Amino acid sequence: MCYYEVGGTFMDSKLIVIAIGGNSLIEDSRHVTVSAQAEAAAKTAHHIAKLIKEGHKVVIAHGNGPQVGYILLRAEYARKILHTVPLDSCVADTQGAIGYQLQQALSNELRMLAIEKDVATIVTQVLVDDDDPSFCNPTKPIGSFMGKEEADYHREHDNWSIVEDAGRGYRRVVASPVPREIIELGAIRKMIDAGVITIAVGGGGIPVVRDKDGSLHGREAVVDKDLAACILAKDLKADLFVISTAVEKVCINYNKPDQKAIDCMTIAQAGEYMKQGQFAPGSMLPKIQAIVDFVSSTGCEGIVTDPAHLYDSLYGNSGTKIIKG
Repeated sequence: MCYYEVGGTFMDSKLIVIAIGGNSLIEDSRHVTVSAQAEAAAKTAHHIAKLIKEGHKVVIAHGNGPQVGYILLRAEYARKILHTVPLDSCVADTQGAIGYQLQQALSNELRMLAIEKDVATIVTQVLVDDDDPSFCNPTKPIGSFMGKEEADYHREHDNWSIVEDAGRGYRRVVASPVPREIIELGAIRKMIDAGVITIAVGGGGIPVVRDKDGSLHGREAVVDKDLAACILAKDLKADLFVISTAVEKVCINYNKPDQKAIDCMTIAQAGEYMKQGQFAPGSMLPKIQAIVDFVSSTGCEGIVTDPAHLYDSLYGNSGTKIIKG
């Protein structure tokens, strides 16, 4: 199924899930401040508001990789006077902070457009399997680099898994289990049905496991936000799944003389590109995997683009469309 008609116009009102990269909220790594991140959120909100003006329902997910790193770094500096922060709490903290910036920015944009809609953030838990292999073999680097003495301290006192990173120092690695279920899905649906622009599944969701009696407990892990956003899009029966990242279009032969931007590809073509190793693990690869999963499961379309081209990816020729074929 293809929603793009003559001239590339996206005609009907649709339910759109947009996943925003956490790195896209850090425009200059040399000048990282709360106010700078708020400005970046406002720029992204400006483009999302244009979609809402066209009558689309929008659900926003977001990444939090750099932001969790900052929390861990603060905790590291303060470890002699303050308690450490568990990783699941770090994710919850960033859901609140980034959600606050996005919902405020989007509310301001909608007010300027004379659109009366509520915007709200929901703290979202995501169920993972307690026996996920990643818990036994953590590989996801988080936080800043450290020296050997510091690494040994955390191994002994905090039971961290730490690896050496190509001579640049040591980094903590954590589990990144596959998301299975969005705990607050029912609440998210109710908010959408009530016309609320909803921000959810921040940072991939807070990873939790369920005991035999049904009780939930947080786990020290991080969940890939693109995979979690894909589950959200499928569960909500979204008409379109958009991943907003650092580039306007997906490229093959990236950073090579024969680099080529892709306007549209089928899931079969995407699969072939993945076999060729065209997409970097931990960067574009999980985005393409998530979009392919959504398109394969629903028959609807997916888009990868950057924040500045969100509107034009629907109403123009920007972005990379992924279709079933």
